[in-house]
Amino acid sequence: MATAVRKTNWFAIWVSIAAVVVLVAVTGIVIAINNKASAPGAAPSGSIIDTDAGAVVFGDTGAANVIETYVDFLCPFCNQFEQSEGEQIKQLVDDGTAVLKVHPVTILDEYTSPAGYSSRAASAFFAVAAADPDNAYAFMQAMYENQPEEQSAGLTADQIVQVAQNAGVNVTSDLKTAITNNSYQSFAQSKGLPADAQGTPTVIVNGTSVKWAQGAGFDFATDITPLLK
Repeated sequence: MATAVRKTNWFAIWVSIAAVVVLVAVTGIVIAINNKASAPGAAPSGSIIDTDAGAVVFGDTGAANVIETYVDFLCPFCNQFEQSEGEQIKQLVDDGTAVLKVHPVTILDEYTSPAGYSSRAASAFFAVAAADPDNAYAFMQAMYENQPEEQSAGLTADQIVQVAQNAGVNVTSDLKTAITNNSYQSFAQSKGLPADAQGTPTVIVNGTSVKWAQGAGFDFATDITPLLK
């Protein structure tokens, strides 16, 4: 009996190889996209920036008291806090009683149309703090004074640049580019609130969270002063 000759099915082999190549390529693309989404992006640096903490630091780091605020530039309660308590906290910083660490967070990014104002504003804050630390606090105050409403488009890059200039910031071409390009947006988005925080503003004085109710606001004398050394 004649023995049947087994023919190699090269077509099937090449189809299988092609499928594997495509699968590997798709997997690589997915991994690259995921890595890009989770990457913190360029980190700001400067004399008043704590990169690890994602904070802009005002005052003497050796001060007896540490006040930390977690704020969103779109948050109306953060604006309320700045208007009611900001000057008293700034006085503590100016006289060396406390150091203030401001953490700009981006929890309200989806509350503008298009989304992203919170992180654009935080990016601009980091950019100003890196380029002109002496005027970063004034810029922060000015951003609250020009705070857009939720569900609006938010301030444009040009408007943020104008806010900075009006606040006395030395807006160089490099700083304008950093604001316009949202250079630290991904970095800002990679930071967040402390684990036990319920919203913004979150205020921590010497490691103790200040308890407050939204709408009721803070009272410096009863909520913050007792926690100071």
